[in-house]
Amino acid sequence: MNSSNSILGLLWLAGCLSGTWAVDRGNFKTCDQSAFCKRQRALKPGQSPYRALLETLELTNTKLTLQLINDNNKVRLLLELYRLQGNMTRVKINELKPLKPRFEVPDVLINDPPTEPLSLLSRDENGVVLSLGADSQRLIVSAKPFRLDIMEGREVLLSLNSRGLLAFEHLRILEDGMWEETFKSHTDSKPNGPSSISLDFSLPGVENVYGIPEHADSLKLKATDGGDPYRLFNLDVFQYEVFNPMALYGAIPVMLSHSAQRTMGIFWLNAAETWVDISSNTAGKTVFGQMLDYVQGSSETPQTDVRWISESGIIDVFIMLGPTPTDVFSQYASLTGTQAFPPLSALAYHQCRWNYNDQEDVAAVDQGFDDHDIPYDFIWLDIEHTDGKRYFTWDPHKFPQPKDMLQGLLDKRRKMVTIVDPHIKVDSSYKIHNEIRSKGFYVKSKDGGDYEGWCWPGNSGYPDFTNPEMRAWWASMFAYDQYEGSMENMYTWNDMNEPSVFNGPEVTMHKDALHGNWENRDLHNLYGLYVQRATAEGLIERSGGVERPFVLARAFFAGSQRYGAVWTGDNAAEWEHLKISIPMCLSLSLVGVSFCGADVGGFFKSPSTELLVRWYQTGAYQPFFRAHAHLDTPRREPWLFGPENTALIREAVRQRYALLPYWYQLFYHAHHSGQPVMRPLWVEYPQDTATFSMDDQFLLGRDLLVHPVTEEGARGVTAYLPGKGEVWFDVHTFQKHNGAQNLYIPVTISSIPVFQRGGSIIPRKARVRRSSSCMEHDPYTLFVALSPKRFAQGELYIDDGHTFNFDKQKQFIHRRFSFANNALSSRNLAPGSQFTTFSWVEKIVILGASKPSKATLKTHDGKESQLEFEFDASMSVLTLRKPGVNAGLDWTVVLQ
Repeated sequence: MNSSNSILGLLWLAGCLSGTWAVDRGNFKTCDQSAFCKRQRALKPGQSPYRALLETLELTNTKLTLQLINDNNKVRLLLELYRLQGNMTRVKINELKPLKPRFEVPDVLINDPPTEPLSLLSRDENGVVLSLGADSQRLIVSAKPFRLDIMEGREVLLSLNSRGLLAFEHLRILEDGMWEETFKSHTDSKPNGPSSISLDFSLPGVENVYGIPEHADSLKLKATDGGDPYRLFNLDVFQYEVFNPMALYGAIPVMLSHSAQRTMGIFWLNAAETWVDISSNTAGKTVFGQMLDYVQGSSETPQTDVRWISESGIIDVFIMLGPTPTDVFSQYASLTGTQAFPPLSALAYHQCRWNYNDQEDVAAVDQGFDDHDIPYDFIWLDIEHTDGKRYFTWDPHKFPQPKDMLQGLLDKRRKMVTIVDPHIKVDSSYKIHNEIRSKGFYVKSKDGGDYEGWCWPGNSGYPDFTNPEMRAWWASMFAYDQYEGSMENMYTWNDMNEPSVFNGPEVTMHKDALHGNWENRDLHNLYGLYVQRATAEGLIERSGGVERPFVLARAFFAGSQRYGAVWTGDNAAEWEHLKISIPMCLSLSLVGVSFCGADVGGFFKSPSTELLVRWYQTGAYQPFFRAHAHLDTPRREPWLFGPENTALIREAVRQRYALLPYWYQLFYHAHHSGQPVMRPLWVEYPQDTATFSMDDQFLLGRDLLVHPVTEEGARGVTAYLPGKGEVWFDVHTFQKHNGAQNLYIPVTISSIPVFQRGGSIIPRKARVRRSSSCMEHDPYTLFVALSPKRFAQGELYIDDGHTFNFDKQKQFIHRRFSFANNALSSRNLAPGSQFTTFSWVEKIVILGASKPSKATLKTHDGKESQLEFEFDASMSVLTLRKPGVNAGLDWTVVLQ
């Protein structure tokens, strides 16, 4: 540490590093220790006290409103129902006349979701039936007790309050300290008293639910009976455990349900501390009243019941009715936006540790990659690069000439990331602190002074990122004339943005701290999103709106996908942590966040060479690919473990670089349509029940299946190849395998089991250079994997790799490759776009081919020529050499 004021931070760190390598659970609340969760969970399923007052019903073009009354305390609620475009329903419940406004989450939805008219089908004293338009969908409002059911034909898709767990703690007049709550040495004044909310959802026919990241748990969520619910509350959890429902760094309150018949989603738009209970039940036990007219008898169908509990705010829930996984992804994207389209280089390899010591160390590591012929694009600097943990500064002794360092990287077409955390050293000689204080931009304590807590710099203030003026000021600090020493090849990492407060309750901010008029309690889970947003906007502004930003953040919320990448935080160099990185990133992928990765090698502890190699092999096929390590661990640059391991790591990294055209195309689609990059198998094979709980293998897009080796000492793995009647090709050997089988694959330390789907075409770049930018104009090799019907299709997306010109000026190339009737063709998918490339197609490899007598290339200008080819009869692989056609033009190869 560079600062004497960091003594407390050092003591905290020392305390954490001594003792066992496991989370100190005593630092974090259980449901029983969280008063609102304990109160709400004490309510058992049964008759709801809420009744719909049908005489208050109003129906307009855009919504239905209806008052609910709690017959126990006579408090009235206001229910608003909206039918949204795209097969979604929105349900809002608030107090009819709250003593003061209750928090409603801003800035997460990308617009006010467009509505479609609801029409009244029938009405009597028991309730109302409304049409949801498509496919005989009905919304049934039952009056006493109040419940909602969404039906399609005679099938119940989803029920609300069918177990009677709607609970709304109304605001009331209190005496000071009446509801004060203490955890360890921290007191929460709770000036507004109890304000929690709860609602239950029943999903008949559903046995599999997913999502609600971030948890270090399996992809398929577990029933929480007999344990704690899943918790959503952004926290800096030191040395987290795997297979645990404890809260971690981020919170996305979105759950997907899936069965062979339908996929749906529930988006609970609330940024307060939230707990989610999941239990298994049997459908038919909760059908009565108005419903009996519609449902065909009761059945023993399995059912999943879900209950959401939040500390404050209102009930605002979006029910995404699918019916396919792709539909749910599109529905959620229409609400919260899509994944930011990263610069191409951000999809390459990142080298990080806490910390590279000085400019000489950076130069030596950079040269080490060249000396060992391992490509990389970004080198990262953690907190020690600053002047005494003052962000936006450089240590004057260790990094005296940052621009010289950055220029040295730029000369090799490489980049740097520096850390800028959202806690600001309280120091009257520090410009950033003085400006924030003078502008009144810090979060306030409950007493109205600037809120202060301990973090890496020692005593720190916390900028109020919920304030748009604060965010605009923060963004302006990234301007080249403000962030001294910065250049266009320097990007940003926002760590500790939960926010982390070492001496705060649960290592975070006090809930009664104030963001303007709102308590941190109301919006806690939004803070990290706002930090990343302000930083991303700063990187865009510094370039005059031209350059795409790259920002990595640890804390996140629904909508964070619009601002950059996330990672799974401070993991450990253990096999279990390598394994859990797959379901953790898959869970994020399902709820909009495609740009996810885990610290390769593990942040804490030191990996064995076998674990390190296996982690590189896994990370090379995950979206965000960065090695990172703790300050106290031995150095672990890829060449420090002997030439054999260096070669293995080099090969994994080179596989990543060769595949960058495919990665980039997948991220373009994620940005364009909201479809995830990394996918559970059930997304593409939604009726294959064997895939529903699989999380040790995954798909990249539709066309690559990856089963990393994550077991110590593995001699083989069993991969499930889905798709009856389909075929899969081993990308390394070109061996063909049938779908719908469990395939045992013998492995050695060099094996990375990856398969290409028959029927697909994947572009690669075979000439791997020192960085992705150095490969910009290099040629493509097309891998054409034929289906049993001798058909294949794929795409190629090209733009300048770093600006917004693809969007603003339609400067990109988007091609469709098709193989049918013994001809491979390239055609333009975006006739209105304008872009030229120097890259060409240098080779075409066709898997599952038969031998032609000749191969004729027909170019866009009508010219024909014969191509050289080789045919491997033993593997049915045809290689066409040197077509030499520009990658942006029309052409066809005819095989005869």
